[in-house]
Amino acid sequence: MNRRAAFTVEPWCIRETELNLDDLGSTESVFALSNGHIGIRGNLDEGEPHGLPGTYLNSVYERRPLPYAEAGYGYPESGQTIINVTNGKLIRLLVDDEPFDLRYGHLDKHERVLDMRAGTLRREVEWRSPADQAVRVTSTRLVSFTHRSVMAIAYEVEPVHETARVVLQSELVANEQLPEGGSVDPRVAAAMHNPLQALEHDCNGNRITLVHETRHSGRRVAAAAEHVIEVPEGVKVSTNWGVRPDWGRLTVTATLRPGQKLRLIKFVSYGWSSQRSLPALRDQVAAGLTGAIHTGFDDLLAEQRQYLDEFWARADVEVDGDEELQQAVRFSLFHIIQAGARAEQRPVPAKGLTGPGYDGHCFWDTETFVLPVLIHTAPRAAADALRWRHSTLQKAKDRAATLGLKGAAFPWRTINGDECSGYWPAGTAAFHINADIADAVIRYHGATEDDEFDREIGLPLLVETARLWRSYGQFDRDGWFRIDGVTGPDEYSAITDNNVYTNLMAQRNLRAAATAAVSYQTEAEELGVDSEEISAWRQCADSMFIPFDEALGVHPQAEGFTRHAVMDFESLTEADYPLLLTMPYVQLYRLQVVKQADLVLAMQLRGDAFTPEQKAANFAYYEKLTVRLRPAPSGGAGPARLHDHPQGPAPAGGDGRQAGHLPAHRSRAQPRRRARDHPPR
Repeated sequence: MNRRAAFTVEPWCIRETELNLDDLGSTESVFALSNGHIGIRGNLDEGEPHGLPGTYLNSVYERRPLPYAEAGYGYPESGQTIINVTNGKLIRLLVDDEPFDLRYGHLDKHERVLDMRAGTLRREVEWRSPADQAVRVTSTRLVSFTHRSVMAIAYEVEPVHETARVVLQSELVANEQLPEGGSVDPRVAAAMHNPLQALEHDCNGNRITLVHETRHSGRRVAAAAEHVIEVPEGVKVSTNWGVRPDWGRLTVTATLRPGQKLRLIKFVSYGWSSQRSLPALRDQVAAGLTGAIHTGFDDLLAEQRQYLDEFWARADVEVDGDEELQQAVRFSLFHIIQAGARAEQRPVPAKGLTGPGYDGHCFWDTETFVLPVLIHTAPRAAADALRWRHSTLQKAKDRAATLGLKGAAFPWRTINGDECSGYWPAGTAAFHINADIADAVIRYHGATEDDEFDREIGLPLLVETARLWRSYGQFDRDGWFRIDGVTGPDEYSAITDNNVYTNLMAQRNLRAAATAAVSYQTEAEELGVDSEEISAWRQCADSMFIPFDEALGVHPQAEGFTRHAVMDFESLTEADYPLLLTMPYVQLYRLQVVKQADLVLAMQLRGDAFTPEQKAANFAYYEKLTVRLRPAPSGGAGPARLHDHPQGPAPAGGDGRQAGHLPAHRSRAQPRRRARDHPPR
């Protein structure tokens, strides 16, 4: 098994002291930089070797058809895939005509540091070429939080022992070659080769500009780079440039003695639009460059540090006694602010802008896991994410109408607001996304009491999501309000009746809509809300059916779940995981096995709906059924390993009508091994 990259344990940075070429794909994600508008993977400055090159702009995607073996009414017709846009990171180096490539020669020193207070990726390398010419290379890279469209790199090279002729080639490259190979894993992004068609290319002095457009989605993308060259007095420098439709290059050549440095500062500005003209977009990135150069690299660094100082003053979580956990918490917070800081009414994708995983789609995870953090640490970013949802409200209403429903049906996965899931049991039926969005609105209101936001954004979102629940649910003959035929957060269960998470979150959604409509009566009336509708929402909420298995003393994840057969974990090996790649869904859906901690999440978000005894019993029951990937005991330096643990209750008993105040019951089932799998998003 290949040795994985090791990071030192430090409270404010991620430091790599050895380069493992087999693990570049992972380290490129760890060292990715973003501000929510621009995202660049942590590729080496020279571009190669790489795991996956990547430069992304939020919401720049290409459409692709969604083929179906059998057509069905209401199936989404096309999907969206985030694309790799023009790469501005590339700075290639040649030393006495030898390409600086870490696969050749000898690497004497390698260090990369993601500094979470400075917001930079720093690199220092000492390398000897096959001809034994030694050079020292240092670089500092940032994606600016204060200049939304700008990334910048300071790249320095100096000979160590002997005079050397060095050549730097700074490039902009569109439609760059991506690694070949596919995957059967549906969570892996669809490959998009040559998605950009050239519109304009230009080079003027040290500035290069490329403008492209996606072939089908009509996203126009502009990238421009400008350079500042610094050398010691008396060192002769020559430059030349070339530009083509998909490529532009500035070449800088100098002969240096040991201790002399050639420093190249590269500013890159990005912009995109589906509506603005080519000249307007070209001028936009030109202005972005002008602003960055006027500020200067050192002041960009200072602004970056000031922005993060203010963020950490609000957001930092101090952990005593566990340095590794401290580092992990800050790393998570850093990537959250990177994902949302300057998204500015664009979605927050499942992997931020660190890579093309999940095709760059935004899921319900944004509202449930990301926005609760941003609401308290960067509330403006959280509000912008909800404003993006509001901007897609008409599409959600159109989708609901297609499904024969009222209100809005927000998509399970999307970039532009259209449903992108071609597998309807996991996508279309996951209506809980409506309640997750409503929950984020409620949380934002509770933290900010932003009256203007509540009137303009929060109220319409609450009203239209509540309308869907009333339309989709029904009252049974006993007077309970049921929500049948849905898929909850757990993707190993689908098309179930009365999923507890969905019903409890819908209940909160309905009550919040009623309260908001009363608080903002004039605005609610403009949305067509009347007293009858408000009363109906409250009745649905008060009569919400919450299943409970009285024999086991636990809540079934959905009605009847605890009657299913328990997955035979004893018969499984590590090769069987992840289960979605080795077992058909028709098997997973009829067993007690959980991918996402569905019922446990319900207890976290709706803790008011459970007694302490129920929480303890539910957690003990579902902990043993939930698959997961366990970290290695070596502190993170080794490969992740799957571990065994006592496992599982056997099913028994039946479903009750409503969650009662019952004591926890202990299962008498024999212990089994812990379920194992890849983690959820």
